[in-house]
Amino acid sequence: MDLKAYFADAKGTGVLCTADSKGRVDAAIYSRPHFFDDGSLGFIMPHKLTHLNLSENPSACYLWKQAGSQREGVRLYLSKTGEDVDQERIAALRRGHRGDESGQRFLVLFTVDKVLPLIGAEEKK
Repeated sequence: MDLKAYFADAKGTGVLCTADSKGRVDAAIYSRPHFFDDGSLGFIMPHKLTHLNLSENPSACYLWKQAGSQREGVRLYLSKTGEDVDQERIAALRRGHRGDESGQRFLVLFTVDKVLPLIGAEEKK
């Protein structure tokens, strides 16, 4: 599945799920991921619970539900590969919603381990 093309103009709601080193789970609303030429994807985030969890446990799951549908979307199983703190690069990537502007932002980078549909267990190729 070409995730970059899929998300290019996608409308919907995304949830990034993480867990700390003790397995305590968190879920947070996140916009569409950013895609890079090396095949990685990333999310811009402040230093809050999701970012803290990823420093303890590099595994995450991103659930995307397409707008206007109860069944269409994807689940991305992710592994953190690094992060970037270049605030100019992060500012250039941001898409609009600004919310709380205080504090440092991080571009957290991931590889995609597995892609599943929103509903069902058949892996998307």
